[in-house]
Amino acid sequence: MAETTKKNADAIGRMVTELRKKGADYVRFETPDLHGIGRSKLVPIERVEHYARGGLNMYGGVLALDTASSVVPGALYNEQMNYADQRLVPDFDTLAPVPWLDKTWRLICDGQWENGRWLEASPRRIVRRLLAELDRLGYVAEMAHEFEFYILDRETQKPLFPGVHIFNNTRNEMLPIIRELMNQLRAAGLDMMTANVEYSASQFELVYRHTAGMKAADNAFTYKNAVKEIVTRAGLNATFMSKPAPDIAGCGAHFHISLLDKKTGKNAMLQKGAANHMSASARHFVQGLMDHGHAAMALFAPTPNCYHRLKPHTFAPSNISWGVEDRSAMVRVKYAGEPSMHLENRVPSGLANPYLTVAGTLACAILGLKEKRPLQPSTDGPSEENPNLPRFPRSLEDALAALEADKSLCELLGEEFISVFGVVKRYELNRFRSHITDWERNEYLDVY
Repeated sequence: MAETTKKNADAIGRMVTELRKKGADYVRFETPDLHGIGRSKLVPIERVEHYARGGLNMYGGVLALDTASSVVPGALYNEQMNYADQRLVPDFDTLAPVPWLDKTWRLICDGQWENGRWLEASPRRIVRRLLAELDRLGYVAEMAHEFEFYILDRETQKPLFPGVHIFNNTRNEMLPIIRELMNQLRAAGLDMMTANVEYSASQFELVYRHTAGMKAADNAFTYKNAVKEIVTRAGLNATFMSKPAPDIAGCGAHFHISLLDKKTGKNAMLQKGAANHMSASARHFVQGLMDHGHAAMALFAPTPNCYHRLKPHTFAPSNISWGVEDRSAMVRVKYAGEPSMHLENRVPSGLANPYLTVAGTLACAILGLKEKRPLQPSTDGPSEENPNLPRFPRSLEDALAALEADKSLCELLGEEFISVFGVVKRYELNRFRSHITDWERNEYLDVY
């Protein structure tokens, strides 16, 4: 790892001094894994400056674990690296309190090998590279995720109240943990906007405001991990699982994004008087998602369970489509003609890694901006009713094949990531395909 410069060293010293003044006893060094789950070490305040300067060791293969935390053979960061440690290098812009823990703050970190090489399969590193590419094209991205999740009884894993009561006043306030979440997320630095019960029983949506660049991706990481942690500490379970049961609504992570002209700060997607008030940049952005969105599906829907959600008439998209205010489309143009005009990618699952949601969307957008293909027409009426539009991949296997076949998209995401991600996901799929389900036993055991 490169030596810390004097300027950085002085800044680290000042940071630790300020933390001490604020009464901090601990700082959590966190890093997002391949699935968007936080992996961390808790550091007492007297050791923070040492690790902030030199990095904190952690097993490097943590980035190549599967969803069960299994060590995956052949995933570049395990036996090929002799199971070596990485060093967690903190991003000091991410320093924030962890208000649900006593006298604790956090730093989000990136991983670096002993020779100074970054772990380039890290989703956070990919987002950083794509934001730099977008900057070279003259744009800044403003973004926010909009997550749906369930709060369940910890023992039974059942909803805490029955029925379908979207936005219902009584259901909105039925669980005190929702106010607790809003308060703690605000204290953690998120600009919270609204909270409401969602479509299914004990399903909720808490929305925070958009922001620019890496901060937007880090906000999503903070939000998801905070919700899980706070609700778990309350003796309940919060799940972002795409489809927890066949008879309830799925959980999405609708991803809102706009492009600003980096010189003027103006909305680069808005052009008054153009068709649907969409600028050339907006049209190219959307067409990039039409051309490459099927290949990004493995990032937006990264588990077999996700594909139970992506069906018609479920308030989730099912085909490659776009439309103005079309809630059934893959890409929804919102507030056309208004200063707040932006795009909503409605595909991503609630359980998807938020950094990869950002990365997949940005990569498609960048390709669209470079390729400059004419925007295909939207359809009249709900897009899900149009049988002529191409369907999404029907399974994670199909989505992985589509990703690896799109060489332009793979090049933007990086060879190292494509290798690690593909090996890990196919390892998960092998475990999934070897499992005998309850449905199979109930259907065949007695009859045959």
